[in-house]
Amino acid sequence: MKTLLIVDLQNDFCPGGTLAVPEGDEIVPTINKLINVFDIVIQTQDWHPADHSSFASSHEGKDPYDTIAIDYGEQVLWPDHCVQGSMGAEFHPDLNPLKTQVIIRKGFRKAIDSYSTFFENDQKTSTGLTGYLKERGITDLYTVGLATDFCVKWSVLDGIDEGFNMYIVEDAVKGIDLNGSLELAWKEMKEKGVNVTSSQKLL
Repeated sequence: MKTLLIVDLQNDFCPGGTLAVPEGDEIVPTINKLINVFDIVIQTQDWHPADHSSFASSHEGKDPYDTIAIDYGEQVLWPDHCVQGSMGAEFHPDLNPLKTQVIIRKGFRKAIDSYSTFFENDQKTSTGLTGYLKERGITDLYTVGLATDFCVKWSVLDGIDEGFNMYIVEDAVKGIDLNGSLELAWKEMKEKGVNVTSSQKLL
């Protein structure tokens, strides 16, 4: 069963947001077209408390995009973004929500960040997505959204590890690209076995 997975298409990740992905809003029309050809649509939503540990503002003397070492590895420190209940955490207003069947919220635990839609960054704490997909008999996930080199990438890698057929729609994702992270993300996903497709092939 084929499902569209829309990753973090939220205001703060679009132009004008606090952690804007360049041209992040330009994929919305493409995603809206894709929504029409999928029976099942799942959205994910970054949902941070105001004092989240991944925010640079939570660490004295640190700036956005600095890194720190924590018990589960290296953590990039971000500008405050997608704070629970804020306008920045809301989905892009042009995105069609009518076919969305479930919203997976992540990053709501203060002490741990969450890029992947399957696991938080300790790679142990589940978001519940795997159980939902298996319960519904979903095997193929077509991934779109933001950002290619962080939440999309980790979702794809973890989805493959969890036994799903993972696709990425290359013209329906956009990346941040920190120090070459975008090129590295595509390399990692392809080496892991992601299926790369395009909206033209699906519509």
